Amino acid sequence: MEEPLRLKGAWTARIITLFPEAFPGTLGLSLTGKALQDGLWGLETIPLRPFGIGKHRNVDDTPAGGGAGMVLRADVVATAFDQAAIGTPPDRAKWPVVYLSPRGKPFDQAMARRWAGTEGITLLAGRFEGVDQRVLDHYAVEEVSLGDFVLTGGEIAAQAILDAVVRLLPGVLGNAASTEEESHSHGLLEHPQYTRPAVWEGREIPPVLMSGHHGEIAKWRRAESERLTKARRPDLWAARKEGANK
Repeated sequence: MEEPLRLKGAWTARIITLFPEAFPGTLGLSLTGKALQDGLWGLETIPLRPFGIGKHRNVDDTPAGGGAGMVLRADVVATAFDQAAIGTPPDRAKWPVVYLSPRGKPFDQAMARRWAGTEGITLLAGRFEGVDQRVLDHYAVEEVSLGDFVLTGGEIAAQAILDAVVRLLPGVLGNAASTEEESHSHGLLEHPQYTRPAVWEGREIPPVLMSGHHGEIAKWRRAESERLTKARRPDLWAARKEGANK
């Protein structure tokens, strides 16, 4: 990719990583890539290795108390956090600092919307067995998980999370209304979608969608969203019902 522009005040992501070459990755494609080139958002990588200790720039060490694997050192990660903080507001509501961790709070659409309303974000893409807890506590780092599984590193998770956030930024999708009808936007899964041909392999598009009656179409879509949410994500449905009863 050519060096992208950066509009003044554009939302910016700073990624602390051992593998800066992983970025922009898929974020450089399609709408997020075009928005990056157009300066609607910015992406900065902060390589962790240069902050390493000694001749070999070591960034990790063995776990205190024993155990398998290695742990990212507090002093190394702290220097990277200090570098990432330059020019950013100290208020975490304006600029979150996040460690991507399987033990973190689950990432969801509400979190994506909250982060899209900030000035930017710093993401630590971990490796090995984790990060020295002291540096996370010292910098009041928010731990966030992409799901109940373990990856070899946080770079893929960072790209997935940034994709979810960047697409909510003004001007990225072009049609802001499209984000209002998606899964999770209102605590429900999205209704089924159809397009031409009208009949495929003997399967027809539901007649209501071809009726031109917008009120009936809206009712059908709502009913389908509720049906799918109840069947596939009873946890979401229960949370929605609980919220409605408060």
